Amino acid sequence: MKVTVLSGGVGGARFLRGLIDVLPQSDITVIGNVGDDLELLGLHISPDIDTVLYTLSGAGDAERGWGRADEAWRALDTVAQLGGDTWFLLGDRDIGLHLYRTEALRKGEPLSSVMVRITRGFGLDLTLLPATDGALRTWVDTPAGSFPFQQWFVARRHEDDVDGLRYLAADGVSPHAATAAPGVLEAIASADLLLITPSNPYVSIEPILAVAGIREAVRARTVPCVAVSPLIGGKAIKGPADRMLTRLAGGTSAAHVAGCYTGLIDALVLDEEDADDTSAVAALGVRPVVTRTLMRDPATRRALAEAALGATGSVL
Repeated sequence: MKVTVLSGGVGGARFLRGLIDVLPQSDITVIGNVGDDLELLGLHISPDIDTVLYTLSGAGDAERGWGRADEAWRALDTVAQLGGDTWFLLGDRDIGLHLYRTEALRKGEPLSSVMVRITRGFGLDLTLLPATDGALRTWVDTPAGSFPFQQWFVARRHEDDVDGLRYLAADGVSPHAATAAPGVLEAIASADLLLITPSNPYVSIEPILAVAGIREAVRARTVPCVAVSPLIGGKAIKGPADRMLTRLAGGTSAAHVAGCYTGLIDALVLDEEDADDTSAVAALGVRPVVTRTLMRDPATRRALAEAALGATGSVL
């Protein structure tokens, strides 16, 4: 079974960890969010796709959910000593990846090509692609002003309420002209199943769908598309997804999550705590699949992946 997955960072990576326990890695293509990417200290940083890379390869810090395990911070200590920017934490081992990628990008290699090589270098056999090779960036509009995603999320600790989001070129002004990276549309068209991980619909999945051609490709699918809700009991395990849904969608029910994917999904996997929402989800033309979605350990990650794969009657 060829499966193509749209994924954000932490929640998506944990779900994918269960998926690779169920399916051969060679059957999986992950299309990752790059709306969170940033340039800092001369380095190109791709937080979401790096979180997927680290988590699936076993190199990640499981407790934090992001960054490298056994990390040191000496390089950033020196930056702080000299008065440089340290609001975005970069460990020494993490910086090594950013140095390698940035050099390749400066030589003119596209991000998708670099990530294929990096993925293999970390011992993975799946395909991990950025949604686009273009400089697409997520901007967050708040009562306090508009901010690049990482400024809002990390530097401002995502405390500002969100009035809206825009997906722009890297200058934050021009409409984005990003096109899908090589292999992305092909992976969607050739898949036996499409999955959307339990990631924030607004800041993790929508930037992927905002890339020219991707939303249309998902909508034109001839195979099932299954999303996994990132909420349990209407609450996010981590991050601002519930606050954003309340403000932008009017609520945090499973139906509100399904509404973020109107016309794009056939089934929504939701937690047992949200079972009362099944009728409202079904009324949207989306099949509700109720299971336990909290990923505490390898067994629960695998069970959730199996539930998603089986949501439309797919046979492993």
